[in-house]
Amino acid sequence: MKKIIQALIPLAALLLFAQTLPASGPGGTAKEEMRGGHDGGHGGKKGGHHGYGRPKGPPADIPKHIQERTSADGTGINLNGSQIGVPGMTILAATQELKNVISLALMKNKLGDEGVKILAQSETFKHVELLNLWDNTLTAQGAKSIADSPHLTNLKELVLSRNDVGDEGVAALAASVNAKQLETLNLDGNRITARGAHAIAQSPMLSNLKKLDLYNNQIGPEGLKALLHSEHLKNLEELVVVRNDIDIESADALAKSKTLPKLRALTVF
Repeated sequence: MKKIIQALIPLAALLLFAQTLPASGPGGTAKEEMRGGHDGGHGGKKGGHHGYGRPKGPPADIPKHIQERTSADGTGINLNGSQIGVPGMTILAATQELKNVISLALMKNKLGDEGVKILAQSETFKHVELLNLWDNTLTAQGAKSIADSPHLTNLKELVLSRNDVGDEGVAALAASVNAKQLETLNLDGNRITARGAHAIAQSPMLSNLKKLDLYNNQIGPEGLKALLHSEHLKNLEELVVVRNDIDIESADALAKSKTLPKLRALTVF
């Protein structure tokens, strides 16, 4: 019993500091649908019970589908779950009528690194601020395409959840000038270790970051320590590190020793 009480004390201290972050997902508001969120990305279920009624492949008429999924003012496109693939991205990138798009939601579209390379090289998306590439089988190469893009220079929110960018991809993004305006970065489920966490912590390009989601990676206590003591993440307000091989005692001690001046929400368990 004594051991159980001792284990609960640091957990209680941590929970006083941690806050539950707002959930979002395809079942929420229009803006939430563009972003995705914790419900969909962290194990939650979405509509279409057991997959019934979900599309099995790309739309028969991709240009028409894109038109139907574009907002009336032409600043937002929601193609989440459309499965347009590389052929669809080729069409999307060549559609000059989309040159004013600010929000581009492409969750689950089977783009792969090739599709993201096409996106990154297209001047059509030079005004995009919100880019959602959730679950598109991206690797480090896809992340590098975003990092090296001459056009994706206005990104404020980047969602790369449930891909496989790894430490190499994270390092490329962290070193990119395209990250200078980022306020939200979702990297959950990308096999990131302490090495990737250090790349983020040591990046002056991420000084404007307010929310960082690293759910379901492998950063461990060492990676969390690097983030909490970063000299560059001075504007970070929310940090999610659930399922990262961090034990209760380590998390509690690190939370108490943090130096990030604006951090108000640390979610570890």
